Amino acid sequence: MSFNAVLLIAVALAVDAFAVALVAGITLPRVTMRHTLRLACYFGIFQAGMNFIGWGLGLSVRSLIGRFDHWIAFALLAIIGGKMIIEALQDKESRAEPGDPTRGRTVVILAVATSIDALAVGLSFAILKVDIWFSALVIGIVAATFTAIGINLGHFVGNSSRLGSRIEIIGGLVLIIIGLNILRQHGVF
Repeated sequence: MSFNAVLLIAVALAVDAFAVALVAGITLPRVTMRHTLRLACYFGIFQAGMNFIGWGLGLSVRSLIGRFDHWIAFALLAIIGGKMIIEALQDKESRAEPGDPTRGRTVVILAVATSIDALAVGLSFAILKVDIWFSALVIGIVAATFTAIGINLGHFVGNSSRLGSRIEIIGGLVLIIIGLNILRQHGVF
């Protein structure tokens, strides 16, 4: 497979990571280099790793994973998006400081949810006998780059607007919509 083909696939896979990073940047009161690197590393490593795992699984489990991978991605994104909406709707006094989506379970859940498609691409790469080391590296680097751009752009947009907690609601809805779009792409509706 040519470099351009792998690059186009990497960009297509990185779109979800970019959108989720954009939302993360909007919700954070301040984005530091640590936030950017942590989210970019998680998303890049998970994209590359899931691609590699998918390739390793090959044809043997493709039919099993293909039946429900989209539901897993949807559920994970809907849970995080729903949590963001609920937190945004709580009154200011009862609200704790908004959580950091680049830490703990949240970042792992987001990284898994945005990289499930990379698992399917890895399965396809096994069928096509694509060099997985090069492809996974390109996919990971592109995902990390898009993530870094997304979190910083999201923070810029979030700070530029005076939408307050409404931006968190919008962010939560965006995550749920991404999950619904994954279901749509898999022919659920």
